[in-house]
Amino acid sequence: MDGKKRVLVTGAEGTIGAAVREHLGERYDLRSLTLTPQEFPSHVANIADLEAILPAFEGVDAVVHLAASPAVETPWEKILPNNLIGTYNVYEAARRAGLGAVVFASSNHTIGMYELDGAPELYDLDDPRVYDHTVEVRPDSLYGVSKVYGEALGRYYQERHGLRVFCLRIGAVRAGDDPIAPEVLVSSPALLDLQTEEQRRARMRAVWLSRRDCAHLIGCCLDADDVRWAVVYGISDNPRQFWDLSHTREVLGYEPQDRAPV
Repeated sequence: MDGKKRVLVTGAEGTIGAAVREHLGERYDLRSLTLTPQEFPSHVANIADLEAILPAFEGVDAVVHLAASPAVETPWEKILPNNLIGTYNVYEAARRAGLGAVVFASSNHTIGMYELDGAPELYDLDDPRVYDHTVEVRPDSLYGVSKVYGEALGRYYQERHGLRVFCLRIGAVRAGDDPIAPEVLVSSPALLDLQTEEQRRARMRAVWLSRRDCAHLIGCCLDADDVRWAVVYGISDNPRQFWDLSHTREVLGYEPQDRAPV
């Protein structure tokens, strides 16, 4: 009745889900889908069960799909139900309920082999390499494969069923929101094998996405009523950017407000 878009957030209990609730809660009529009961109202169901999640999609305008197994090292036994079957179920539930848009939390790991090949020199401020939305997908893990699958599934639902779909190749969002916090710099994805804190700090300088900027990017998608399909990267306005932001700015009007320190 107040004219706000009704937006379902899957995985609303996670780090990005919390950022969405914090920064977009007054702008949209947010609904939550979570795996377990939370302190905030939510529809509790496993996304691997299509019939169980369908009621959460009733009367909703768009869905922000965040629920998944998020670790790069996630084994196939969890990838299959949580990232493949679950993602199909979200798109299918959106189609059945007549939603207008799906915002899919994809990942930079859809092209992770470029980083794996280029690290750690890729993180240097004077390194010229930049990868945009047109590069060939090169997933670095089964997790990355699952996100490529989610993008392909989104294109199918856009082309065949008319959903507007936004695939966000998100950088590093952290609960504490501090790119130089000691706990952030202790480790990095194991497959990168970054040996020193200096290397891990240089990586975070390039890939950090603040919670505020992440929510802003999602909001840009929800408001882009004239955009039918987009694959974009999501990082803050960092001093080193090897994932291209120009397309994100052009298509969605994204203007990050935060910046990792040099």
